[in-house]
Amino acid sequence: MRYEHVCVEGVSCTLPPNIVTSDEIEARLAPVYERLGLPAGRLELMTGIQERRFFDPGTLPGTVSAQTVNQLLEESQLDREYLGALIHGSVCRDQLEPATASGVHHAAGLPQDALVLDISNACLGLLNGMVFLANMIEMGQIRAGVVVGTEVGRDLVEGTIDDLLHDTTLTRKSIKNDFASLTIGSGSAAILLCDRSLSKTGHRLLGGTFRTETSSHELCAGGVEAQKHGDHRPRMQTDSESLLVAGVNLAIPTWEATKKTLGWNNEDVDRVFTHQVGKAHRKLLLEKLGLDPGLDYPTVEMLGNTGAAALPMAWALGIQNQKLQKDDHAALLGIGSGLNSLMLGVQW
Repeated sequence: MRYEHVCVEGVSCTLPPNIVTSDEIEARLAPVYERLGLPAGRLELMTGIQERRFFDPGTLPGTVSAQTVNQLLEESQLDREYLGALIHGSVCRDQLEPATASGVHHAAGLPQDALVLDISNACLGLLNGMVFLANMIEMGQIRAGVVVGTEVGRDLVEGTIDDLLHDTTLTRKSIKNDFASLTIGSGSAAILLCDRSLSKTGHRLLGGTFRTETSSHELCAGGVEAQKHGDHRPRMQTDSESLLVAGVNLAIPTWEATKKTLGWNNEDVDRVFTHQVGKAHRKLLLEKLGLDPGLDYPTVEMLGNTGAAALPMAWALGIQNQKLQKDDHAALLGIGSGLNSLMLGVQW
């Protein structure tokens, strides 16, 4: 994929107000840790995550997504009449139907002739939405579009804690598949793309590449099992070690293909934004791709794994903290369970 007419007009994020530390989670799990002989501090030691954030109980993703979109449009000062599409791309949605994007579109006051839809693809939903919008802009179907998503991880974490406290069959081995659920945080991000003729920033989306390896689709599975759990909070089972290896193995050819598409070498990269999973994932990923860890902008230590919002939230915070300078080349390195990988290049 190569784009000649697509600009990134803005990236914005919304951080939840409630901070929950890994120490607090482990304090609640003290009976489980004592029974299994697990050392305190294990969660942060394994993942590097000191804390994560949650929205208030009962907060709907669409409500926050609308706030994030309105904030982004106000910051960019792009006239809303140019918005030809709105995509909601997070794992979390308000309901099965209608599309969560419908409520966001209404709350943001966007034009009636805009295309409105949800896209779901695990942790790649917002990046997939970027490609969808970029293709439409490149083909002249729309002049601008926005992709937004909000992950609300409180119920997953709370439900996992309750399960662990009441599971008398739990072992040191079986608990491993639940640890990834305890790393989940919440957050919201939005990305505004437009045609170069409308852009005030000149930040160009250059293109990218996608790859898939679906034989690994069962390594991470999320959903609701009402009969097993007795409630409707989501649960997730993750083979973290296997997922780490499989994800990085998929990232390697994706990055090589992306560099070829963009005409880049590793030396051309000035800044990296990755999906925020944990310190072991980041270390191995950058090592295998041959990229300097100092180019990365990590947020997982304070925000946890925020799903499809993770990479664009890191990108938005990096922009806020002036980590991107004029003409910098930024690599967006996306990996999602499935397994799928999508990597994009931006010239700032």
